[in-house]
Amino acid sequence: MASSRATLIKPPEQDSSKALIENALELTDLSIIGPDIFTNTRELWHPPGARGIYGGAVIAQTLAAAQRTVPSNFVVHSYHCYFVLAGDSTVPILYHVERVRDGKSFCTRTVQARQRGRAIFTVTMSFTRDMGEEVANREVHHAVAMPAGVRAPPDDYDEEDFGRGGSSPFESYRIEVTGEPDGPPERKKTRHWVRARGRISEAGGHQAHQSALAYVSDSYFIGTVSRIHQLWRFPFRAEDFGRLSPEVKDRVTKLLEFEGSGSIDDMKGRPAVGMMVSLDHVIYFHNPKKVRADEWMFAEMESPWSGDGRGVVTQRIFSKDGTLLATCHQEVNAHQKISNRTAADIMISQGVVRLKRSEPSGPKL
Repeated sequence: MASSRATLIKPPEQDSSKALIENALELTDLSIIGPDIFTNTRELWHPPGARGIYGGAVIAQTLAAAQRTVPSNFVVHSYHCYFVLAGDSTVPILYHVERVRDGKSFCTRTVQARQRGRAIFTVTMSFTRDMGEEVANREVHHAVAMPAGVRAPPDDYDEEDFGRGGSSPFESYRIEVTGEPDGPPERKKTRHWVRARGRISEAGGHQAHQSALAYVSDSYFIGTVSRIHQLWRFPFRAEDFGRLSPEVKDRVTKLLEFEGSGSIDDMKGRPAVGMMVSLDHVIYFHNPKKVRADEWMFAEMESPWSGDGRGVVTQRIFSKDGTLLATCHQEVNAHQKISNRTAADIMISQGVVRLKRSEPSGPKL
């Protein structure tokens, strides 16, 4: 049951005329207490084992808040944010929008997400006036092509929820890691298909599709470095897999396959992820009016560098027809840890394998 403190106002019933993602990202206007202030209408998702709420939700809601303050003929083209503190899903978030500049061709907005009087997230974004297809077609343009040979999943595909106990507002088709298994990480790429569940309403307009893309842009992004380095992420050693219960074995095997991590044997002896958090997130929207987030989108990610406990990841998001919709960048703070724990107290909780710790320290994934 959702905490009564998760929102300032009692959440309304789900609107069946809207997609799950629209309901999840709904904002409540708080202009009664100040101009350009908004709050989350519903409790935000806290991934099991994570330090805070899912970053994509705050990314999307800050964009949605800023969209409410610009003219309808302006579309977002650039989004630059920093994660400052882990968000608490049991505490309402206040989104403060500042109208930095309103020009004829560009508008600039900053948004600060705050909890308990402290900033947990800050972003600056730019909107540009929609010039229309006629003007755009007269301009010089180019775009990277979607990789050859990739095929979208069937429209009737339904993602297994891996024990999450409820439908996510979006679904993904299994992750593939390209490149030689023993090759250099900088030559590997991860790729997957993603879409919002259901149909985004006409009332939501292009803004709802862009917010939904912003939401999913943080999906599987942070884990790119660990995947191309083939790092172990579960709180027990791969060597202890045989001691798990049949249910847990099945769940772990499916997760490894879904995430392109290979087999248990492939992971034996690999270093483990001790801690991993996003530091910042950038989105460049190239074709914002062409985003259809409730149709399959193709995401490809790679990392040009990692070191000093950090890694940089680049992501390109394409529409089903091959249009480059957005380019994203993120820097991740991550540390490796060699796990020496056994599988004695493993349990399944909301789709994530967790360790029941009998000691005061250790990883919690």
